[in-house]
Amino acid sequence: MATKRISESYLLNALSNLLAQFPFMIIEFHSDNGSEYINKQVAALLNKLLIKLTKSRARQCNDNALVESKNGAIIRKWMGYAHIPQQAAKPINQFFKGYFNLYLNCYRPSIFPEIVISQKNKEVKKYRYKNTMTPFRKLKSIPDFTKHLKPNFPLLDLETFLSNHSVNDFTERMVRVHSRLLADIFS
Repeated sequence: MATKRISESYLLNALSNLLAQFPFMIIEFHSDNGSEYINKQVAALLNKLLIKLTKSRARQCNDNALVESKNGAIIRKWMGYAHIPQQAAKPINQFFKGYFNLYLNCYRPSIFPEIVISQKNKEVKKYRYKNTMTPFRKLKSIPDFTKHLKPNFPLLDLETFLSNHSVNDFTERMVRVHSRLLADIFS
């Protein structure tokens, strides 16, 4: 989610919109120690939704490793490192909501770890090709996964949409929209 400024007033609306996009119940929200996240307004929103707020520990760089790796491998790859003007926040969010989040969650494959017990009786994560699937397919592989979805989530609509669009067709369409978006922002 992009915002015009990094402040609690902009973040609150972005956070509400972002939480609404998730198909499943959110039980925990982890952030860094920035005042845009750690404040009364965000705490009130998360409390209202029964979401636990956890924060990074000071000077513990590994606390945000997942977020930073995703930021580098996904966001920076697609949005670049250049400064993005404030007025581009709205079209970027429209691109994220209409294409990019759907691509990441339903079309882009990921390798999920398999936990095995080593000879030293320790849990070890193994990344095997057979465990490659989209996050949506992984969610569906969980027994009785629908109990984790938000009430009234239109699962059938999403599955119908996915069955009507091949990975290549959707990705090509997304790349065209992305190219127009960047041309508009940086022209």
